[in-house]
Amino acid sequence: MSTIHVEIVSAEREIFSGDVEIVFAPARMGEVGILPGHAAMLTPLRPGEVRVQLVGGEQQAFYVSGGMLEVQPKVVTVLSDTAIRAHDLDEAAVMKAKQEAEDALANRSDKLDFTKAQAELAELAAQLQTIQRLRRRGG
Repeated sequence: MSTIHVEIVSAEREIFSGDVEIVFAPARMGEVGILPGHAAMLTPLRPGEVRVQLVGGEQQAFYVSGGMLEVQPKVVTVLSDTAIRAHDLDEAAVMKAKQEAEDALANRSDKLDFTKAQAELAELAAQLQTIQRLRRRGG
């Protein structure tokens, strides 16, 4: 089977680089699947899970906080402020931060940046969803 090269890069470092059979990413308008030979495109990403299927069928999952997906004839690049291997997410820490964000929104004060708090809550919910999907797949 043919492959496509994928680069997943955070603001700090490269998280993944390799040849894969398919890439799934959370585009702003819905999940996209990228196969070798896909048309070139550039699209924003929402917080969520990026999955790659390696040659042989093994899948690896990553959490991204949003960013951009660039598809070129032979390379797919995922650029995100935050990109983490899904198995490195700490469910307890995410649950605690999510509860704190929900409490802050419920007890709004004049100092609260409502838009920032909502964005943080959306990111934490996406992280939890990524953890839950990974658990369901047995990862």
